[in-house]
Amino acid sequence: MSPESKKLFNIIILGVAFMFMFTAFQTCGNVAQTVIRSLNSTDFHGSGYTSMAIIYGVFSASNLITPSVVAIVGPQLSMFASGLFYSMYIAVFIQPFPWSFYTASVFIGIAAAESDRRTVFIALTVISLVGTVLFFLIRKPDSENILGEDESSDDQDMEVNESAQNNLTKAVDAFKKSFKLCVTKEMLLLSITTAYTGLELTFFSGVYGTCIGAINKFGAEEKSLIGLSGIFIGIGEILGGSLFGLLSKNNRFGRNPVVLLGILVHFIAFYLIFLNMPGDAPIAPVKGTDSSAYIKSSKEVAILCSFLLGLGDSCFNTQLLSILGFLYSEDSAPAFAIFKFVQSICAAVAFFYSNYLLLHWQLLVMVIFGFFGTISFFTVEWEAAAFVARGSDYRSI
Repeated sequence: MSPESKKLFNIIILGVAFMFMFTAFQTCGNVAQTVIRSLNSTDFHGSGYTSMAIIYGVFSASNLITPSVVAIVGPQLSMFASGLFYSMYIAVFIQPFPWSFYTASVFIGIAAAESDRRTVFIALTVISLVGTVLFFLIRKPDSENILGEDESSDDQDMEVNESAQNNLTKAVDAFKKSFKLCVTKEMLLLSITTAYTGLELTFFSGVYGTCIGAINKFGAEEKSLIGLSGIFIGIGEILGGSLFGLLSKNNRFGRNPVVLLGILVHFIAFYLIFLNMPGDAPIAPVKGTDSSAYIKSSKEVAILCSFLLGLGDSCFNTQLLSILGFLYSEDSAPAFAIFKFVQSICAAVAFFYSNYLLLHWQLLVMVIFGFFGTISFFTVEWEAAAFVARGSDYRSI
């Protein structure tokens, strides 16, 4: 297999593996609060929001050391270990206990009826494990491509002996770069935008589905609408990701119009959700809520909002990843580690306050962060465009 074919093969394997793993995890997270709330009438007492807060809280802290860990153990083993933790968290739902439920939430950060629930989560666990095992199919580059054909066996032995020292040096350097990038002006500005993506990630991946499942006025279909909502969020993500991801390569207007579209789409979705959902929906008891919204709660509007949430999220994420890759092309690992750190810690905070805040307060928090996050993104993009126009080599540090 040629080097180009091997790279393509690895990309396909990574895509399929992550598709399996995160299909299972995101589905689990989408229904976690509803499932756990239905179990609180038994001997089990827990909170899906608290679990997800633990996951993203530990995830945020671990992102600071992730480049160092990957430098030491390698990407393949790191991804496999992470996949096992994801699968362990999903498997806990088969027969949940509070201690195992929250313990699994910690480990994953570092990396309906009883029978129906078990069947669903057994299937999700298997799907996640399939994705995890696929990481072993990733092929390493040929040794001659790394060392060169004219190197002697003695040189190869010397390089193997020095690999431990090199890995340690890489780990320390990656850790230092992460902290150094944290205080650059561009990263501080983009952190506001990233913080918003963490808040809205929490909302569409955990809170919104719970709100839909808690509205008794939706009738017997309220629980099934959670799955349909997740599907339409995914459709919005796929449409936006494919459209704006491809257009970004040949977009002479820059990234700002896409981000502007994203915030407008989200503001429309937030306004419709505010009108369509009762305020106590996120924290409703197991029996649901009979409270009235400002308009008659509509299933069609709820599903439309799911699509808009996914579409708006894809606008922000595609452009954030694009500008980070442009600004920090030589320091991509530390830069993306900081991106995930800020996003995850804000998601953890949002999952925590979701246990207590009514819906309209949660929407207000996202509107405020979304507005200032958009302004800060515009500022960085304008500066980047000015450097490109002058023909300068833009570097943050």
